[in-house]
Amino acid sequence: MAVIEARALAKSFRIPSDRRETVREHLFNAFRPRSFERLDVLRSVSFDVRKGETLGIMGRNGSGKSTLLKILCGIYRADRGDLLVGAPLTPILELGLGWNPELDGIDNILLLGTAMGLRLREAKNAVDEILAFAGLDRFANVPLKHYSSGMASRLAYSVAFKTVREVLVLDEIFAVGDAEFRERCEARYRELSAKGHTVVLVSHDPRVISAFCSRALLLDEGRVAFEGRGGEVVDEYSRRVAMASPGPALA
Repeated sequence: MAVIEARALAKSFRIPSDRRETVREHLFNAFRPRSFERLDVLRSVSFDVRKGETLGIMGRNGSGKSTLLKILCGIYRADRGDLLVGAPLTPILELGLGWNPELDGIDNILLLGTAMGLRLREAKNAVDEILAFAGLDRFANVPLKHYSSGMASRLAYSVAFKTVREVLVLDEIFAVGDAEFRERCEARYRELSAKGHTVVLVSHDPRVISAFCSRALLLDEGRVAFEGRGGEVVDEYSRRVAMASPGPALA
């Protein structure tokens, strides 16, 4: 049974052809109409995600991975194609949106937790668990503006893992934090997977795709270039990266 069905998804963006980076450039070109060009990010992407499976997505930077996840999560709308998501979905993508840097860790947990679907009482009851998972117990009463980017990311991922619904969408989740935090994230993922949660996982890490993904897609220039078991897609990705790498310089 498919929980997600994507058919011929396409997405493009209009980007300026000329660059205006300085105040001088903006002033001198203020009354000159800007020209734009179309950047095709996704080109007819089709796939299914079955209930309870983990689908991996690999691809080089710019291949369309993040755009595809944002379409799945309803952040972007596809220009063309059809998408059916048949279960509640929890995105763990660009976390930290909605933080208030003036509030401390506890208040931000309540803020983000309720925004992601927890009742206020549930969020309050989960505060200690979330702080422990993030390894930030000592910083509970410190304003978020004093957190490092890594600390804020760990806290955001910890909140998101507590609010998981049926489908989980992860973008490079196992690349955040130190080794100990990544191990906790992997253990939490295994727990959710064992309970039957469906997962869509983007990662550049061959180990993650091979170990956690029963099936995977390789995106290349906005298209599905290859599909297979996790290890097969890792091998194909590695082969393409090796082919694209420049050879040794001639003496």
